[in-house]
Amino acid sequence: MKNLSGKVVALTGAASGIGRCLAIQLAGKNCHLALADVDEEGLRGTIALLPAGANVSMHIVDVANRMRVYAWADEVVARHGHVDIVINNAGVASTARLDEISYEDFDWVFNIVFYGVLYGTKAFLPYLKQRDEANIVNISSVNGFFPFPQNGPYNAAKHAVKGLNQTLMQELRSTNVKITSVHPGGIRTNIVRNARFSGNGANRGKKIIEFDRVAGTSAEKAAKIIIGGLVKNRKRQLVGKDAVIIDLLVRLFPQGFSDMVGFAADLKSRKENEK
Repeated sequence: MKNLSGKVVALTGAASGIGRCLAIQLAGKNCHLALADVDEEGLRGTIALLPAGANVSMHIVDVANRMRVYAWADEVVARHGHVDIVINNAGVASTARLDEISYEDFDWVFNIVFYGVLYGTKAFLPYLKQRDEANIVNISSVNGFFPFPQNGPYNAAKHAVKGLNQTLMQELRSTNVKITSVHPGGIRTNIVRNARFSGNGANRGKKIIEFDRVAGTSAEKAAKIIIGGLVKNRKRQLVGKDAVIIDLLVRLFPQGFSDMVGFAADLKSRKENEK
């Protein structure tokens, strides 16, 4: 979609991080925005940062609630007349080993990260098919093609999003709807600060410090890259130098790279337990 001016964009996870930056940059391109999040205060903060006169509507939406997502789709069309672009961006994480994580925490991540994307896609698809051109941008992750230890539900959900995206590309091939599967690496957002941790969360501070150290791409830069992929109708968009490097290593060493990361994580864990 080369010309974004005047396009109606429905965006989840708009209260902070990449979602907030996407909203600001899309408003700067004269897009009409339907912004969704569970965080009303954060949404109002995002809207306050938009250019004066921006055409924007605010929607309190839990993307894990299928009925609410479908109602939101109807609200967007009622408010803006139609919808051209859907960006399913909302996400959460839980840090724990699979043998320690509760089913509640696993479901919390999977319901938002995967089912939120599925609901957002299916709820808006009938409306998108009515447009001459339309786009769905679903945010997966490098975790969508490479798993990291203690991120089981996030790994599984992002792999599922990638599979969903590729299936949509196959099935919608002859329609006007284009799909972009986005795979960010480490982006400087609050996802780890807002994550759920196993046990009493004693390792929360350490995990946040580790993440901040390796997250090499700002949310502003990530949003710019994602919009670039949208404009160029890219089917697959990597975000960040680390995403490019990890993608290359996975291609070169499809199992060996995973074994190496697992070995390093196990060695680190054993050393920490010996202290």
